[in-house]
Amino acid sequence: MFPSAKNILVIDSTDSTNNYAMALIQKGIATDGSAVFAMEQTNGRGRRGRQWKSKKGDNIILSISLQMQWLPILQQFQLSVAVALGSFDLLSKYAPGKASVKWPNDLFLNDTKAGGILIENTIKGTLWQWAVIGVGLNINQTDFEATNLNATSLRMAAEKTFPVLQLAEELYEFILKRIEDLKSGHFLSMLETYNQYLFARNKKVMLRKNGNIFETKIMGVTDAGQLITRDKIERKFNFDEVEFIGLL
Repeated sequence: MFPSAKNILVIDSTDSTNNYAMALIQKGIATDGSAVFAMEQTNGRGRRGRQWKSKKGDNIILSISLQMQWLPILQQFQLSVAVALGSFDLLSKYAPGKASVKWPNDLFLNDTKAGGILIENTIKGTLWQWAVIGVGLNINQTDFEATNLNATSLRMAAEKTFPVLQLAEELYEFILKRIEDLKSGHFLSMLETYNQYLFARNKKVMLRKNGNIFETKIMGVTDAGQLITRDKIERKFNFDEVEFIGLL
């Protein structure tokens, strides 16, 4: 293992960079803004307990540790927006016009999943102490397992290969820049950008709730992180209340 030039610890393999970063916090040796990059992750996680699988050395597997006393825990969606936009910034730099943000935690290229975000927290009472921001982005991988065929990568979108660690360092900088914007009070303008590049906005989709599939149109996301849809009436859904099935 060795540190990169951007305050990123680079390791060969770990079960999960989020676990690795959280262990550093628990040992009291993490610093605000420190990060872990792994060439390989053997037990990566997504939301709802899903696995995140990645071919060794081909992709960005990055976790950033942040001290979070400056933001109330009830406003944690604001951090999600900042991280999503930082990730979007990187993808847009190398694949202009092809990136989008899928509520609540995915990054898309050409309407296909290219990455995901998992934020895990340490909270004491009502105080948000730390956030560990896990970002996985497919960079050079072109073959995906049968369980994850609906996936793409930056290489597939841009038709070229990339230096993965260099892009991880750029991603780190993009995310920290968006977090500084958040600290400076620019959340509402950031949310406007988030909605501007929201996957399937103003399109009809199929969603599932409580086992029932229904058709609706995605309109945007509220400042509290609720998905706004419209069919016969306007509805709002919380995280994990609905599951995206597909475009119509």
